[in-house]
Amino acid sequence: MTMPTKQLPLIATPANDKAKLASTSTPLTHRLVFGALSGMGAATFCHPLDVIRVQMQTDGVAYKNTFDAASKIYHRAGIVEGLYAGVSAAYLRQWMYGSFRIGIYAYLLEQTQLQNVANGKNKNDISFGQKLAMGCCSGGIGSFIGTPSELALVRMSGDNKLPPAERRNYSNVIDCIARIGKEEGITKLWRGATPTVLRATLLSSAQLGVTSEIKGHLAKSGWFGPNGAYFYGLPMMFCSTLCSSFVANIVANPFDVMKSRLQSMPVDASGKAMYSSMGDCFVKSVKSEGIMVLWRGFTPAFVKLAPYTIISLTLADKLTRAVTGKDAL
Repeated sequence: MTMPTKQLPLIATPANDKAKLASTSTPLTHRLVFGALSGMGAATFCHPLDVIRVQMQTDGVAYKNTFDAASKIYHRAGIVEGLYAGVSAAYLRQWMYGSFRIGIYAYLLEQTQLQNVANGKNKNDISFGQKLAMGCCSGGIGSFIGTPSELALVRMSGDNKLPPAERRNYSNVIDCIARIGKEEGITKLWRGATPTVLRATLLSSAQLGVTSEIKGHLAKSGWFGPNGAYFYGLPMMFCSTLCSSFVANIVANPFDVMKSRLQSMPVDASGKAMYSSMGDCFVKSVKSEGIMVLWRGFTPAFVKLAPYTIISLTLADKLTRAVTGKDAL
């Protein structure tokens, strides 16, 4: 008669622990989709403010202020062709830029948290500098990939303010991108890429890094309930994203002005453009209009950036939690 053998419990090894941690990680593809959908939700609400910002930054003397710009654009072209001009480009931009910007940041943040757990550290033991670096990385990658859609957005948003003879009259974002590639060359789809990438790098660093940092401090403070859970965490997210929006707008607005001017500048029959580079645009703009031209359109930019940041990052955070049970930021 054989005695039953007693099975020994499996001993967890570091390799087993890492495999278990990896299995709890949300795939990058899921993070990208969450980022794109949240960006589209924000773009639907904020696009008119983007149209106003672009037109003020490319031809600021035509409008006295934000409200004057909104009124004139509406009376000139209406809602669909005026305030929502180029909305298809805005949606494409969220899949090409917003998805990578938010998705990569959330993925890197989670990987760092899992690594901290694997090393026996507090999950949230992540420095502010690390968060800023993650934001720089995600913003730079997303911006370079999304530059063609950004160019299309600027072109389509500002087209109706041009004299009828100079309008390009793009029918949609695909027509815009295809015509730029055909008429001006494929590489011109990345016109203004330098200020665009620099702006997005700084903007994402401030938006995402500052939001995560402030959110962490507010969660510990108890002002918004245990771990910031009061009213589903929405008041805490609102405060975090509002603060990060202001910081991001101060840092990014000069690059935004240069980007808008480079991407909307006219090109004559010989192919010569108004500005030869970002540096040339900077020098000519400051020389002719003064240093404050770098913050022209600050109010509409902030009025647009704040709700966009609040909506997109809150949607990303809550959508991620609804699907995966984890935070995005």
